[in-house]
Amino acid sequence: MKKILILPLALFFLVQGSMAQTPKWVEKAKRAVFSVVTYDKNDKMLNTGNGFFVSEDGLALSDFSLFKGAERAVVVTADGKQMPVSRILGANDMYDVIKFRVGITEKKVPALVVATAAPAVGSDAWMLPYSTQKSIACVSGKVKEVSKVAGEYHYYTLSMQMKDKMVSCPVMNAEGQVFGIAQKSSGLDTITTCYAAGAAFAMAQKINALSLGDATLRSIGIRKGLPETEDQALVYLFMASSQMSGDDYGELLDDFIAQFPNNADGYLRRANYYIAKGKDDQSWYDKAVDDFNRALKVAQKKDDAYYNIGKMMYSYQLSKPEKTYKDWTYDTALENVRQAIAIDPLPVYIQMEGDILFAKQDYAGALAAYEKVNASNLASPATFFSAAKTKELMKSDPKEVLTLMDSCIARCPQPITAELAPYLLERAQMNMAAGQARNAMLDYDAYHTAVKGQVNDVFYYYREQAALKARQYQRALDDIAKAIELNPADLTYQAEHAVVNLRVGRYEEAVRILNDMLKTDPKYAEAYRLLGLCQIQLQKKDEACGNFKKAKELGDPNVDELIQKYCSSF
Repeated sequence: MKKILILPLALFFLVQGSMAQTPKWVEKAKRAVFSVVTYDKNDKMLNTGNGFFVSEDGLALSDFSLFKGAERAVVVTADGKQMPVSRILGANDMYDVIKFRVGITEKKVPALVVATAAPAVGSDAWMLPYSTQKSIACVSGKVKEVSKVAGEYHYYTLSMQMKDKMVSCPVMNAEGQVFGIAQKSSGLDTITTCYAAGAAFAMAQKINALSLGDATLRSIGIRKGLPETEDQALVYLFMASSQMSGDDYGELLDDFIAQFPNNADGYLRRANYYIAKGKDDQSWYDKAVDDFNRALKVAQKKDDAYYNIGKMMYSYQLSKPEKTYKDWTYDTALENVRQAIAIDPLPVYIQMEGDILFAKQDYAGALAAYEKVNASNLASPATFFSAAKTKELMKSDPKEVLTLMDSCIARCPQPITAELAPYLLERAQMNMAAGQARNAMLDYDAYHTAVKGQVNDVFYYYREQAALKARQYQRALDDIAKAIELNPADLTYQAEHAVVNLRVGRYEEAVRILNDMLKTDPKYAEAYRLLGLCQIQLQKKDEACGNFKKAKELGDPNVDELIQKYCSSF
């Protein structure tokens, strides 16, 4: 009978001991502990648990499991006040900890001090539960084991009875500092042993530049904070611009400016965001102007701010707005860019000057700017292409245009990739304009190789044109046949097919093609003219003149000379 009583008596004295000698700091510390309620995407209650403040401005810790799948969360303080969780600042699913910020409704909240050193094995420990009552009974015990986590941090095994609903309550040392976050008990002995993740480890959880892809953080729908450093936060902003919805990205920009009010990039990025929204409501442009001014005020590099403002106005004008907002013209954009150049004539600024002048159709001025860039370390395939297109529009000697285009291609990594292959198409067209059809064919072939044969009917049509001018008739026939195969409904290709057959003396084949075309479209004027030319070669003058007349009736502008030549009595 005595043996049966041993275990119950041992547990009785363990519990009694755990409730004894409550430290003096408990009364004050308990006010930092709160209850947490999380909600799912349907705003239904998801989980309830505990957490605690570690700074007077609302920084707090709890367990990650409580927040997984949550779209919003609130905390209820020991005074019964409800406050929203505003930002997630870091989480670790392996050790089940989370750091977050609460949108406090007071100037400051009661907070615990995080211990800077791990307690020794055998030292006293107290677990502080959430309570709205004046009196509180904390659970006491001993530190049984201290393990290393992530190098410099710790995980604790405690000789302590953990009551229900005490997960994520703070575990305190004798000085009243929090060193651990209580975790769910596991293993064989859950009555006298429990565990705690290090509070310092939880505090070390952060948002970094790559956190947008973090699966742990993505499993929480509550807004995330920004990285603590400006450089990391800027990278985070850049990545978020293509991954977040418009409204979420706008809120993130607001957060960045609140966190880094003296960083001009935040204002410039938000101005760009406002400009995008201004297409539907021009009042957003007023906000963009305000951010332009703020950026100029705080910018350490005024030239960079002027350049970006000019660039945004230039992009705005390129979008062809129905009504220009105030003075957001190419001229104002140019004025801002030239202010940047006056401070520091960087090639990138001069490139933008050239682009604006090009848009204004001031080709001489644009070319002068592009030539400066091409003489700098910013010279690239794109800058030489800009100069070549400008020369082309100035109706310069085609050989001069080709020289610039050759420089463009020469600066492309070899072999040319699919990304840069469009430059080959451009040079092919310029070669055609310069009467160098064979060189154009070489460029078309190089393009075909660069894109691994992924081309359309238009490509084959253009290459056929080059082959025809280069008198590569079989290639011309093959390419126009391929264009027709890819787009049989386009009668332009059918007509071109007839032209090539006519050129090589295959008159009967050309007649067949043209007659098939006219069955599809009896009013295709050019087909009658081409049919007449075939019939002239086949010594069928009367039929030919009849088809020339039909072409003229249908408005073919090129048939009059043929009528005069072959149909004088017509």
